[in-house]
Amino acid sequence: MDINTILQPNIQEFIVEKTGSDISKLALLKNPFPEVDYKILLNQVEARTKSKDKLPTWFGEKDIIFPSKISIEQTSSEAAALYKSGLLSGDSLIDLTGGYGVDDYYFSKKINRVIHCEINEELSEIIKHNFQKLNCKNIDCYQGDSSSILHELNQYFDWIYIDPSRRNDAKGKVFMLKDCFPNVPELLDKYFQFTTNILIKTAPILDISAGLSELKNVKEIHIVAIDNEVKELLWLLEKSYANSIKVKAVNIQKTKTDNSLFTLNSESEAIYSIPQKYIYEPNSAILKSGEFDVICDLYNVSKLHKHSHLYTSNNLVEFPGRIFEMNKVIDYSKSSMKEFLENNKANITTRNFPETVENLRKKWKIKDGGNLYCFFTTNLNNDKIVLLCTKINE
Repeated sequence: MDINTILQPNIQEFIVEKTGSDISKLALLKNPFPEVDYKILLNQVEARTKSKDKLPTWFGEKDIIFPSKISIEQTSSEAAALYKSGLLSGDSLIDLTGGYGVDDYYFSKKINRVIHCEINEELSEIIKHNFQKLNCKNIDCYQGDSSSILHELNQYFDWIYIDPSRRNDAKGKVFMLKDCFPNVPELLDKYFQFTTNILIKTAPILDISAGLSELKNVKEIHIVAIDNEVKELLWLLEKSYANSIKVKAVNIQKTKTDNSLFTLNSESEAIYSIPQKYIYEPNSAILKSGEFDVICDLYNVSKLHKHSHLYTSNNLVEFPGRIFEMNKVIDYSKSSMKEFLENNKANITTRNFPETVENLRKKWKIKDGGNLYCFFTTNLNNDKIVLLCTKINE
């Protein structure tokens, strides 16, 4: 890609004008700029469209060059990057897997000097241009292999940041860090020659126990969800650290952020109860953590069953997730279903239940939507039950 050509005013006007257009229809039209590969133009339009909500700072700045739409999909959102930046402080940071640079943009507001490493030459040039447009004066861009750059600079950094990508030749469904590039578990000792603190971002598909089996010196794990969808896991490592691991489950929403902090594998014991006046469904970050028993202690609630992961109480409490007032508990039987749910409209969730939502809807002719929320679950006596609820929070 010729950056100077893409930055021509008439081409930039075209990209801005066509943002939000149907790319498949736009592709059928004649290329208005024969000097530019039409696929490149279409990619700029599509990537800019995708950045509108995820990267509003980039979207709102003039003369920004966008990477492939896949890179936009894979990069951190500004909300997640802002959260990450709040974990760090110090004089210097080196990002060994720079990518589109969203994280570094926010790191540069907390760290005096940031180094962005990117092996792809074209992408490195794009990022350098964008940082200039965004007035980021304390970020230096280095193109090349990050391990080589790290050794050539041969200096201490307050932080090393890594967002390893899964290699294309990695096979199997299990996501392991050793299958990523760079191979962080293999390189950890080398990295700790240049820093005391390492922050690693991984995809939410990585199992926490699997990550712990590959890493060492883990001090904190942050599970970051945006609007109740887990987007990334953050692993904070400290050289020679060998004490208990703190886990923070975070759900960032438009109007508030839910934070739950606990110690990994704590000795907390769950308290069990029949369904009471209020029902609580944990947010996705807590569900990802697997730390279900400690929730009883943290929020003064009881569990319905060891494997149901629904909570209850008679007194309303602040809770990191959805909260419902329970109207009725029915047994899961033909007679009860016919009386209360068959041919009705309801929002259905299953927790520790042998049938799927799709099967339940088809079997009992239940339409989606409405104000009734139904949890098909199992109680502490191993009975299959349905909780008929009204939602009382957003």
